[in-house]
Amino acid sequence: MQLSDAVKRMRGKPGTKVTISVVREGWAEPRDFDIQREVIHVQSVRTQELEDGVGYIRLRQFQEQTAQDLDVAIDKLAKAGMKALVLDLRNNPGGLLTAAVEVSEKFLDDGKLVVYTEGRVKNQNMRFTAHAKRPHTKLPMVVLVNQGSASASEIVAGALQDYGRAKVVGTQSFGKGSVQTIIPLSDGAGLRLTTAKYFTPKGRSIQGKGITPDVIAEVPKEPKETAAKEKPPVPQPPLNPLEELKKDVQIQKALEVLKTVQASSGPQAQARPQ
Repeated sequence: MQLSDAVKRMRGKPGTKVTISVVREGWAEPRDFDIQREVIHVQSVRTQELEDGVGYIRLRQFQEQTAQDLDVAIDKLAKAGMKALVLDLRNNPGGLLTAAVEVSEKFLDDGKLVVYTEGRVKNQNMRFTAHAKRPHTKLPMVVLVNQGSASASEIVAGALQDYGRAKVVGTQSFGKGSVQTIIPLSDGAGLRLTTAKYFTPKGRSIQGKGITPDVIAEVPKEPKETAAKEKPPVPQPPLNPLEELKKDVQIQKALEVLKTVQASSGPQAQARPQ
């Protein structure tokens, strides 16, 4: 089945139900889930204080309001005494290029190149630079990525990594860094053609390669189900957000790396709302 066909089957009127079968590594067989269709409003920015002085911000995707929401999140954590930040871009599939540039410039000096494109013709060559009014350039940072981090996420991670502005922790990102142009055809169809590619400030191509973390942190695989005779697992009470984050091995590795960054950089000015 093509992805478009699967999407058509899953979409429907809000309030109606659809059953999907899920296959996951470690499961002996697929499992069915009944899901009620609803209009989905994605909150792109999530915040949490991980521990004393360390803030956590997760960006789910890059939308028009992401940069503004990020400002609000940073100010909130700064008022709580944030002195270091973990920026989580895992499983962020991307979004708007402008939002990626706006997020990057929150942590880069004015005038720094964020990303550029190169194509076969000159009008496909573009450069995007930072123009932030109040960048947080002294805030120690770690950026988390994984194989689900793509496109705009890779632009942000690549820029901060190239300038040594943040350590990147996690696993290799997806590698989606192409500019595609839609060419209309006479029969009403369209041809999607790759016309340029994205490059990090140091000239690294993102397409097909992705961003390699400074520190690799793998997620332990779920144990495989051995037999159908095993007793079903006993339901556990849901964890609160902080407990859930503390059990995340990649976040724990990010905190270790962050302590090393803080120790090597010496006293830093904490982020302050302006």
